[in-house]
Amino acid sequence: MTDSDAAAVRVRFCPSPTGSPHVGLARTALFNWAFARHHGGTFVFRIEDTDAARDSQESYDTLLEVMRWLGFDWDEGPEVGGPHGPYRQSERYDTYADVARRLHEGGRAYHCYCSSEEIDERNAKARSEGRAPGYDGQCRSLTAEQVAGYVAEGRKPVLRFRMPDEPITFTDLVRGDISFQPENVPDYVLVRANGHPLYTLVNPVDDALMQITHVLRGEDLLSSTPRQIALYAALRDVGVTDAATPRFGHLPYVMGQGNKKLSKRDPEANLLGYRERGFVPEGLLNYLALLGWAISEDNDIFTMAEMVAAFRLERVNPNPARFDLKKAEAINAAHLRTLDVDDLATRLVPYLQAAEVLPEQVTHDQQALLRRATPLVQERMTVLGEAVDMLGFLFVDEDSFSRDPADADKLLDENGRAVVKAASAALADLPTWDTPSIEEALRRALVEDMGLKPRHAFGPVRVAITGRRVSPPLFESMELLGRERSLNRLAGAQEG
Repeated sequence: MTDSDAAAVRVRFCPSPTGSPHVGLARTALFNWAFARHHGGTFVFRIEDTDAARDSQESYDTLLEVMRWLGFDWDEGPEVGGPHGPYRQSERYDTYADVARRLHEGGRAYHCYCSSEEIDERNAKARSEGRAPGYDGQCRSLTAEQVAGYVAEGRKPVLRFRMPDEPITFTDLVRGDISFQPENVPDYVLVRANGHPLYTLVNPVDDALMQITHVLRGEDLLSSTPRQIALYAALRDVGVTDAATPRFGHLPYVMGQGNKKLSKRDPEANLLGYRERGFVPEGLLNYLALLGWAISEDNDIFTMAEMVAAFRLERVNPNPARFDLKKAEAINAAHLRTLDVDDLATRLVPYLQAAEVLPEQVTHDQQALLRRATPLVQERMTVLGEAVDMLGFLFVDEDSFSRDPADADKLLDENGRAVVKAASAALADLPTWDTPSIEEALRRALVEDMGLKPRHAFGPVRVAITGRRVSPPLFESMELLGRERSLNRLAGAQEG
């Protein structure tokens, strides 16, 4: 791609506001955004909300919220505007009606009066005779008398596009040369009998009028590409646009459990679930980028700036990509470790508040304590939500503090309580309450004097202090908790 071409790059991300956003949607947005940013082009965010029965304001609001959370900045679209607005299809019906009229008057589309039952019957016959099913052109050349007869019957026509009778070939930016034979791409409906425009019309019309140059989308939409290529030529023919047909690139399927295409209903597909668990956008996007693309052969961890700099469609693999939750978590953990401590502590706050570990108004002392505690867990965390279990013991009121029953039963038995009692005695008169002093006193009392192995020595103390067998480093945790609260918890653990 030349520099002059790069300056003209215009891509679009055009989700429908139905249901909950899924990871495939985010991956499509990411590849389009990275492509636009790499070439210094324009990223258009468009809302395809022409399905009144399924679209909702809640889903629309969620889409915008998720786009902002992921860090995508769009150059044109909702809340930003732009020269080709409006950017919600529900606000563009007059445009679609005008285009449909031009296509009909120009002979590139025709009224079809066939009922769905009649089409189904003809398709069944075609299959029985070994022919490809699909609309057979029954209404392509109706006489005025035939039309009058259908109208007299009260039939309402759909508007059907007249596909060319020759193969359609194009070079897919991901898959190479692809050709569709005319018998496999029959005439298709643009406008329903009630006048409602379909995706088959509105999507290419918007792409044309918004001067989209590259369409990067999922492989599941590949079969619609020859229709859109033909429609583009028709739009130019009837004077709707002079825009060139965009170049198409179809991204690989994302596979889920059982090597099946990841469905919206699969738990791994729920994009909001990753935010709720505490994935950071940097980590999630890094992993989604790997679903069909690689920055290099030996590096899976990168920033979005590095992705933008390196993004080439030539590196997109057309083969299906398998979603691996464990790898997604590992990459997210790697990004958590790169965050500045203050930044990470700030990101932990909403999760601690949601679990009512921290109040809505966090005090200065609580902020300071969280800042000191964050380095203790930064290397151990996979997602932000784990902070609730890891750090909650530092912030709960003593009256609300509780221990995991299973851990307490296992480690605070009679022997464990004896260990806790010895620990309490060793710490009671400790002159200085800091990590080295706490560690020295406990090792001397439990390991040297009692002859315990460290695991047996510190496990009961850990459960007594933090409530869990797995926690941040024990001695540092006790320093943060403070002398009084630590000794109170050790005393409480001895009660059995």
